[in-house]
Amino acid sequence: MTVTCDGKARFTTNADRKGFFIISADDTLGSTTINANPKPVADQYVGCLVAADVPGFNSTTLPIATRHVMDSPNLGTITLRREDGGSGLSSTTASAPKEAIKAFEKARAESLDNKLDRAQKDLQKAVEIYPSFAEAWYQLARIQESANSPDAWNSFSKAVAADAKFLLPYPHLATLAAAAQNWQEVLNQTDHALAIDPRGGIDIFYYNALGNFQLKNLGPAEASATKALAMDPLHRQPNTEQLLAVILSQKGDAAGALQHLRNCATYFAPGPNLDLVLQQIATLEPNVKK
Repeated sequence: MTVTCDGKARFTTNADRKGFFIISADDTLGSTTINANPKPVADQYVGCLVAADVPGFNSTTLPIATRHVMDSPNLGTITLRREDGGSGLSSTTASAPKEAIKAFEKARAESLDNKLDRAQKDLQKAVEIYPSFAEAWYQLARIQESANSPDAWNSFSKAVAADAKFLLPYPHLATLAAAAQNWQEVLNQTDHALAIDPRGGIDIFYYNALGNFQLKNLGPAEASATKALAMDPLHRQPNTEQLLAVILSQKGDAAGALQHLRNCATYFAPGPNLDLVLQQIATLEPNVKK
């Protein structure tokens, strides 16, 4: 879910399994977060629009109006309509045999009850019955990925092989390729996702930027990192702005890099990543005219 004000994303959050979500202040402090605004959270977003971001669907928007203490906090209902092209659902599901659907639905219920071993067995049964069941392959891969199983890559790959327009596996494939430092594969997966749905998403643009950076394609890397950062005002993908700073530094824009690193220092938690950012700031500062 994204709150957009004057054309810029100001807040992002995830809906739960039933579609409910809360717009609230984030715990992170710093000049780039809404906590830096002294106004109450509700007042900060008056006049802004709320929409859902679901691959393969167009979302209606809801305006945020002035609300009083006794008013219902419910903004209304957002409607999603399937668009042409890529989708967060797979067309293969409609062709699945009844027994495969039965195993898939059983696995979904078991996953919600956190019975992942049972869910995995039923998903394996579903894809054995119907090898082109893209959504079942995807859900199986998610369970394998959470267990750090090397089988996750194969299952995600089978999901997109069954339905190349099914968007959900691509960010996972990009993440796994990045973990293996296979940068060309990172680009392959993210480029394919963007060809299907040019609107992209935070993770798709981040990994596209990372892959391009590692392969020395600094122009495309900067463009994708900038898009990822614009979509992620609360830094759900925390490494984007630091990556953009490094890209700008390598392009000779020390002042731009320094500004982004200073931003990072306002919201990075104490630890090795913040220490690295502070070191990078100290290195760049002498090169930037005051």
